[in-house]
Amino acid sequence: MSAKRLGKGLKALIRSDKDRGKNDSFPLKTKTQSIFKIKLNHIHPNPNQPRKLFDVTALNELAASISEKGLISPITVRKVKNGYELIAGERRWRALKHLKKRTVPAYVLDTKNSSDIMEMALVENIQREDLNSIEESEAYAVLNKKYGLSHESIAKAVGKKRVTISNSLRLLKLPLEIRRSLIEKKISAGHARAILQMKSPSAMIKVWEVIMEKNLSVRDAENMVKAKQPNQSKKRTALKNINHQMAPIENKLIEILGTKVKLKSSQKGGKIEISYFSIDDLDRIIDIISS
Repeated sequence: MSAKRLGKGLKALIRSDKDRGKNDSFPLKTKTQSIFKIKLNHIHPNPNQPRKLFDVTALNELAASISEKGLISPITVRKVKNGYELIAGERRWRALKHLKKRTVPAYVLDTKNSSDIMEMALVENIQREDLNSIEESEAYAVLNKKYGLSHESIAKAVGKKRVTISNSLRLLKLPLEIRRSLIEKKISAGHARAILQMKSPSAMIKVWEVIMEKNLSVRDAENMVKAKQPNQSKKRTALKNINHQMAPIENKLIEILGTKVKLKSSQKGGKIEISYFSIDDLDRIIDIISS
């Protein structure tokens, strides 16, 4: 499914009145489309819902707001065998259950293209919900692995840069305890990106433990990680200096052996490559070296 198709929005899939059954819902007319009142106990959570944690205080505040002002935005569902499955609006659904309401206004999506609908549902949730970093990463992973969307397609669908999607997915490489602390907001996404610069899970955990113990800022965490890693810039400069020093030696060997010679240097040593062009040439070089 392309990013362009994902961009159609939920309205493109709203069902008309004639498609609805009469036993479990009834329509409330609007100018543009029908909104159905559906029994709360006929609705089930979406297993692909990106949000895994629901803040109790925030839900209570939402319930209080709905109790005072009513529900402003209907939820969105799709018809399934045993009732309805939530597409968008699980917080509103939970708040209404908390208020012991019996029904909820809802848009009902056409279910002819189930995979397309679920892809769109994930995109809608990512765009609308205040997801934590890991929930967002997991949602992108579903779009990428289950539905085959590229990082570029996901980026276009949710209005973000491709590198943002790639960086978000990298968070899933973190060890479980670090991901949990990110979900619980004990560390930030900035801390997580710094930790990800370490190559092994054990090294990541050691850095994370220091961050937690010392309550380091993101900048302090980045500096600590940088100090633990070899300075690549200094390495390249040192190697360049070594190669510069090797040039006269390389030229001298070429002069002595009468063939192409290449010195390849590294931090821990190096190697000499001597070219020969026939067995006789090889014998000649060996005689020179042996003499």
